[in-house]
Amino acid sequence: MENKVNYAVVGAFVLVLGAVLIAGALWLASGGAFQKKYDLYLAIEDESVAGLNLNAPVKYNGVDVGKVRQIRLDPANPERVNLLFAIERGTPIKEDTVAVLKTQGLTGIAYVELGGGTQDAPLLRATAGSPYPVIRTKPSLAARLENVLTSVLAKLDSTSASINAILSEENRAAFNSALTDISTVARTIAARKDALDAGITQAASTFENTSRAAAQAGPVIDRIGRSAAAIEKMGNEVSRTSASAGKTVDAVSADVKRFSEGTLPELERLLGELSVLATSLRRLSEQTERNPAALLFGRKPVPEGPGESATGQLTEQRR
Repeated sequence: MENKVNYAVVGAFVLVLGAVLIAGALWLASGGAFQKKYDLYLAIEDESVAGLNLNAPVKYNGVDVGKVRQIRLDPANPERVNLLFAIERGTPIKEDTVAVLKTQGLTGIAYVELGGGTQDAPLLRATAGSPYPVIRTKPSLAARLENVLTSVLAKLDSTSASINAILSEENRAAFNSALTDISTVARTIAARKDALDAGITQAASTFENTSRAAAQAGPVIDRIGRSAAAIEKMGNEVSRTSASAGKTVDAVSADVKRFSEGTLPELERLLGELSVLATSLRRLSEQTERNPAALLFGRKPVPEGPGESATGQLTEQRR
């Protein structure tokens, strides 16, 4: 018997097997089961990224951990550049991790260096409104040098302008005039050298006399100080005596107050009674002088005056 071959089935099998082989080769070429997984992070640079290319390495403390996936201007601010990094999953990108642009040797090829990231800092997460976690950046060495050089050049320009202003025609004329005046003064001093020497000698003599006078005044000042101390001591004694006298006066005033409050009223009553007694004695003395017999026989009734008897009878009748 003659076997019939189905060429359609064979062709389909060959096509499927070829596709499987090609897919397997591609899968193995891309890493297969060992293919690395990456997380995307965003960094915003405020400086030029000249020399940085796509797929440029991203290093963490010198270790390759990823690549630059995208470089583009910030649509909201063209002075900034957005860098998108693809970093191996599991790399400890912390909130205090910082990205810096660096160059490799003298070639000028730029790469991104990650640094910082303390052990206790939390992992960097995406915030609200941002699709990727944002890594902080700081100026590169070239940017810092450029800023320093710019500042130095600005100061040099300012210094040059100031020097030019100082060396203007007017200032040069003023300097020449000042030098001429200084020369004149120097010649005048040289001409009067002898008089200046004599004045310096007299000044030295005056200083010497002053020092001797100060030395002689020292004992006098000491005596004055001792006298002042004695006067101060005497003043202290006087103040203590005054304080004691004040206490004595206070005690005497208290006694006088008690005497005036308790004894003066009794003394006033006694003086009143003595006044009444003196008045009575004066009357008795006057009566004795007029009628001494009254001491033995008593006082005689005074005779009634004219009309007193009739008045007395009428009064008795009315009663």
